[in-house]
Amino acid sequence: MSRKWEDNGYKTPMARVRGLGSSRSAVPGWVRLRMTAIANVPLVAWFVWFAVQSIGASHAEFTALLGHPVNAVMMILFIVSVFWHAVLGSREIVEDYIHLEWFKAVKLIGMYLFFFAAAVTAIFCVLKVTFGG
Repeated sequence: MSRKWEDNGYKTPMARVRGLGSSRSAVPGWVRLRMTAIANVPLVAWFVWFAVQSIGASHAEFTALLGHPVNAVMMILFIVSVFWHAVLGSREIVEDYIHLEWFKAVKLIGMYLFFFAAAVTAIFCVLKVTFGG
C-alpha cells in the first residue's frame, strides 16, 4: 500500500509531490459544481412548488399535473441537474479522501454507473407517468 507521497528512497522529493497539489485542472470541475449549484436553486424552488401542488392529489390529478409539458420538462431538468451535481460532489470527495489509486478508480466507476442508472430510472419514470402506458 504505497502512496505517492511516502518516502520509499527511489524518488526525488519533487517526484513524490508531483500531481498532489492544486492545479489548473481542478478549476473546470470547481466551476461545473458551482454552475449546477446555481442551476439547482430555481429548480429546487420549482420542485417545492410542484410538491406542494401535489399534496393530497389523487393519482389522476398527479398524472395530469406531471403530464403538463412544462412540469415534465422541469422535472427532467431537475433530475439531470441534481444527479450531475451529486456526481461532481461525490467525485471531489473520492478524489480528495481516497488515496489508493486502484480503489479510487473502482469507486469512481461504480459511482458513475450508480448515478447514471438512478438518473435514467428517474427520467424513465417521469416519461412513463407523462405519456401513460
